[in-house]
Amino acid sequence: MHYARTAILLAGMTALFMAIGLVLGGKTGMIIALAIAIATNIFAYWRSGDMVLSMYGAREVDARSEPELYQLTAGLARNAGLPMPRLYIIDDPQPNAFATGRDPANAAVAVNSGLLQMLSREEAAGVIAHELAHIKHRDTLLMTVTATLAGAISMLANFGMFFSSGRDREGPGPIASIAIAILAPLAAMIVQMAISRSREYEADRLGAEISGNPRALASALVRIHDAAQHIPNEAAEANPATAHMFIINPLSGRAMDNLFSTHPDTGNRIAALEAIAQRMGTPPKRKGGFVEGIGLDDLKPRGPWG
Repeated sequence: MHYARTAILLAGMTALFMAIGLVLGGKTGMIIALAIAIATNIFAYWRSGDMVLSMYGAREVDARSEPELYQLTAGLARNAGLPMPRLYIIDDPQPNAFATGRDPANAAVAVNSGLLQMLSREEAAGVIAHELAHIKHRDTLLMTVTATLAGAISMLANFGMFFSSGRDREGPGPIASIAIAILAPLAAMIVQMAISRSREYEADRLGAEISGNPRALASALVRIHDAAQHIPNEAAEANPATAHMFIINPLSGRAMDNLFSTHPDTGNRIAALEAIAQRMGTPPKRKGGFVEGIGLDDLKPRGPWG
């Protein structure tokens, strides 16, 4: 099923490439755009994961450089029945994380340094388990390819806008401008809609099973959501097409649970995890249960593995 979703996405993105090429250069432009789209699709399938990691300046770590984080991830991967993914740290104060890779054998998990500084070991385990769930469901191929192709279309649209503004009155400048004005937000919409928000709920569910602690994952979501509103992620702000890859939207002020949101509402995710915890028989951390006992304003940063 994941291959079918990826194929549909690639076809849709290719059509956008060709439409922009047709407006800018007629049939010749469409052929050139098709060639660019094919090359981009091939690159996105094989190398998009590495490109996203490079975009965020992620550095690979191992059992010697980060023994506790590595051992934690390795144990969770065993619980999930997955091979150990490559492990990366992004030097960014915003606590967040994402997974990438075309399949479980070529997967990677990247965590921001802020996550290790602000979350407890149990909360970090919940986050990593969520990302491993995406790998197990093979969501990472779709997520990473989407980010790469959306970025390429945005660049092509920006080029088209510049190209049309520099043409004389005999050229199709106004037509190109109108097409770009429509296609650029359409590309962003495809990015948001291609990654079904139900996949986040499903990754939360499986992540809770992998870690065995749904309330720790819920607590992590609250902390990350709260921090994302106050701690900017400059790399994500510069590359918004990758925002859907993170466990919580890294972009400031964009957490609404509307039709085109890339992430479900955090409160809804917490409620779903609380329901899972009750079914699993996990005792609440404080009287009244997690949802009633902890709010976004109650949580303060804690030391690593505090």
